[in-house]
Amino acid sequence: MLVSLLLFLPAVLAENGRQAWLRYAPLTGSKTGPPALPQSIIALNATQSSPVFTAGQELQNGISGIFNKHLTVSSSHSSASHAWSLVQRHSSRTHSERLLELEVDGFWLNVKGSAVQIVGQSDRGALYGAFEYLSMLARGNFSDVQLVSNPAAPVRWVNQWDNMDGSITRGFGGASIFFDNGVIVSDLTRAAEYARLLSSIRINAVVVNDVNANFTTIQPGNLQGIGRIADVFRPYGVQVALALDFASPMEFGNLTTYDPLDPGVIQFWDDITENIYDIIPDFAGYLVKADSEGTPGPLMYNRTLAQGANVFAKAIEPFGGIVMYRAFVYNLLDESVWTADRAKAAVDFFQPLDGQFLDNVIIQIKYGPIDFQVREPAHPLFANLLNTNVALELQVAQEYLGQQCHLVYLPPLWDTVLNFDLRVNNETSLVKDIITGKRFNRTLGGSAAVVNVGANDTWLGSHLAMSNLYAYGRLAWDWSLQPDDILKDWIQLTFSQDKTVVDTITQMSMASWPAYENYSGNLGEQTLNDILYTHFGPNPQTLDNTPWGQWTRADHTTIGMDRTVSNGTGYSGQYPPEVFEVYESLEKTPDDLVLWFHHVNYTHLLHSGKTVIQHFYDAHYEGAKTAWSFVPMWESLKGRPGIDEERFEDVLFRQNFQAGHSIVWRDAIVNFYHNISGIRDDAGRVGNHPWRIEAESMELDGYELYTVSPFETASNFTAIVTSTNSTTGTASTRISFPSGKYDIGINYFDMYGGNSTYTVSLNNKTVGQWEGNIVDIGKLGHTPSIYLDGHSATRMTFKGVQVKKGDVLKVVGNPSGVEPAPLDYVVLLPQGVID
Repeated sequence: MLVSLLLFLPAVLAENGRQAWLRYAPLTGSKTGPPALPQSIIALNATQSSPVFTAGQELQNGISGIFNKHLTVSSSHSSASHAWSLVQRHSSRTHSERLLELEVDGFWLNVKGSAVQIVGQSDRGALYGAFEYLSMLARGNFSDVQLVSNPAAPVRWVNQWDNMDGSITRGFGGASIFFDNGVIVSDLTRAAEYARLLSSIRINAVVVNDVNANFTTIQPGNLQGIGRIADVFRPYGVQVALALDFASPMEFGNLTTYDPLDPGVIQFWDDITENIYDIIPDFAGYLVKADSEGTPGPLMYNRTLAQGANVFAKAIEPFGGIVMYRAFVYNLLDESVWTADRAKAAVDFFQPLDGQFLDNVIIQIKYGPIDFQVREPAHPLFANLLNTNVALELQVAQEYLGQQCHLVYLPPLWDTVLNFDLRVNNETSLVKDIITGKRFNRTLGGSAAVVNVGANDTWLGSHLAMSNLYAYGRLAWDWSLQPDDILKDWIQLTFSQDKTVVDTITQMSMASWPAYENYSGNLGEQTLNDILYTHFGPNPQTLDNTPWGQWTRADHTTIGMDRTVSNGTGYSGQYPPEVFEVYESLEKTPDDLVLWFHHVNYTHLLHSGKTVIQHFYDAHYEGAKTAWSFVPMWESLKGRPGIDEERFEDVLFRQNFQAGHSIVWRDAIVNFYHNISGIRDDAGRVGNHPWRIEAESMELDGYELYTVSPFETASNFTAIVTSTNSTTGTASTRISFPSGKYDIGINYFDMYGGNSTYTVSLNNKTVGQWEGNIVDIGKLGHTPSIYLDGHSATRMTFKGVQVKKGDVLKVVGNPSGVEPAPLDYVVLLPQGVID
């Protein structure tokens, strides 16, 4: 267990984020003295692969890091009860009446002065209790407690979309920690570290490969490699699961069919399953994506989705495994058909099959019926499967929500679904009670989150994005927790207990999702980014006139999907009557979902008193303003306890990027809808930028004009590029603004495939230089673009520059590779002014 032991070395080097919330840093600014600590640790299992052994080591390491006190660990005690997995720190009688309250994976924590008992219903329950106690200590909480903690549901999984070649689908934090070049990596240190993080938030299984699975994963050599992953996961109580390629019997098994009712196919999956359990006795189960977005599935043979799921369920049932079968099944559609609606697909496919899935099958349902959008109504399938196990699918990876380049704290979004009352049979039916099995008395349930950590030290590519992973684990254990309470715990563990630090990051994070919704897509219109290319930057045109069904049906006078039964797609009728009554009515539908359910004029008056189009204008300007406020808020934390220089600069870089990109988003969306509707902004902001100097209006040498597509992603629809990829370009102008101190911003395009360099000067005196390399060297993890568009558009800002009227401003660009040093505009902003 050399890998596991290495993980327990205390973090003494730079704060690069790799320890995440498990830093075990010495407490700073604590108002109380250290607690009375035990003198030793008793972990009643000396087997190094046991989570109980791990718990003892974790306690030893944590107390050493927080209090600089070394405790010995032993594995026996004469008074200990071997009926329970136990990490015991003092000779104290176990309270059997409390132990009777423990459920699977639950734990009992009893702290009274220097006497600490941690009892788990299972081995990993004991480890969970150890992490809970260490979390208390690391946050300066030295209270005596006696608590029993049980999970809300047995399934607390994460999905990794890692590919065998080492890439990660929608991964923004580096390459895979599991795979490379078609095989499992030899060094699984990072995999073990990941299991440690997940165990600390009580995640119990990981699907290590992409849902768009590759049959090569289950080849014998790779299964042995998956077994090695399971070996490093096991000490942390984390199990391995695999996504399956439905067509594997043909691709790998030399069969002529993958029909789930074919005897040869059934035998194939029986054999594969047995092989897996021979290698991984504690294998968790399968994840299946079928008949979706071109993936093979049972519908190919006119079999039902239940028949497709059950072939895996029968194979794995003797071993105690489960099957997570994704409800993300839909066909491409014709937008000209008024009743066509991708949002209806899951209920149409699955509701008629309710009760036909075996008891070890769980239908994994996204929180909304489209695809991880910035706001969607609660998925109606939760109200249509009363006799089938279900689980909620969330996404920690911010695929449509800024790809970890934008701060977006997700639990407030999740909360809108989790606490939504679907009113099944006119009774309280909260989504969180449905997924745990409580509402319909189901035996299995829970959640899965698409996480996609990578080899980046920060795991997700961003320090602040890790709050979403932490929060997901905490919620999966207890769905009643509040987003802001979880956040404050995470901040204290990740940075410090300093009140200013906690309050500031809390304020930023809690404002982040509303801000992103405001500048990306609001009123239930979905996230207006490019669905055909990168899912990152703005491109509302791609939502319509495509077969993917993420339509807004926007024209020159109207916008929104009519999903009513009376005149639209009929989607509203998939909800129980009390919910249907609200969504069917334009008058009763809340503003934040009005365009999801109704097709209205841009001049339609909302409950707020604004028209739809004016709300667009106001919201996008307000959202960008909030994103800009994050920069000075973060800057105010420089030098505060727990805010080390490395993490400070990394977060500041990303907040500056978000501030600039929020302007790109704002301008693109308001310009697009101003252009299509022809309706002016009452505040006169759209198209009016008094402090900008368009690049095409400057005196150009070596530069030429370039018409950007989509048009709305460049100011005045036009940029400049160098005449050739070896020509230096110069754009100059004489400043006509009043003399004073300005922030000089340069909007440019950072394309994949080149690292252009730029110099900005006033009267030939250099103001600043930079290299357009945020994509190529991985400063930002978003999906890159090879075009001048809303994905590559960004901004460089030089603050507090003294400018005199009449000064000559010059920007010199040197192209690199395929990137022709593209420029959009220059803006000179007086202090406190937002472009």
